[in-house]
Amino acid sequence: MAENQPKSLKDLLSKITAPLRSETEQPNTFTMLVGLGNPGREYAHTRHNIGFMVLDHLAAKLATNFARVESQALITKENYKSSRLLLVKPQTFMNLSGQSIGGLARYYKILPEQIFVIFDDVDLPFGTIRLRERGGSGGQRGMKSIIERLGTQAFPRMRIGIGRPPGRMDAADYVLQDFSKSETEFLGAVLDQAVEAIFTTIDEGIVSAMNKFNSAQI
Repeated sequence: MAENQPKSLKDLLSKITAPLRSETEQPNTFTMLVGLGNPGREYAHTRHNIGFMVLDHLAAKLATNFARVESQALITKENYKSSRLLLVKPQTFMNLSGQSIGGLARYYKILPEQIFVIFDDVDLPFGTIRLRERGGSGGQRGMKSIIERLGTQAFPRMRIGIGRPPGRMDAADYVLQDFSKSETEFLGAVLDQAVEAIFTTIDEGIVSAMNKFNSAQI
């Protein structure tokens, strides 16, 4: 690692934004980790809820649980090494995810660059992970809502592939179906890899995580 390369996500954010802030505008020390999905038991195991699944898997690794509701979201706070994490599962339904994220970002004074979003992507093969430092919504309506509320695309994210719908099935119907039996057999490995990518991003920086996980296959 180069001498001046940021060692963690917090270091990266500090280097990017420090020259632009006054002392009174310092952000909160939280890193917000957001998993996208739909609330309710009927959606719990659907492809569109892979973001929720990753956050649940991460919470289990951190020995915490989502027992608190703020800004229309289930949240939990936990320390990981020297980082303070705010885990968030919006309960507004996917298309309105930005309402929760925008409200929490304002309340906790969290900058967009400190928000890391995990969501599904039908344009990636099942189980494929792609991390980016910024970018558009790619047609994902939860991400579209967050971008609109934050007023910027400049926040890191993780896309997790759920594959294309078969035949002429509508994508909106496909994402609301449960994972297939064959996919479910590999889902645990996908969640493990996603959580490892989150930890790597926090520990080493998103560039390092991108180099490690963007070419990985389950």
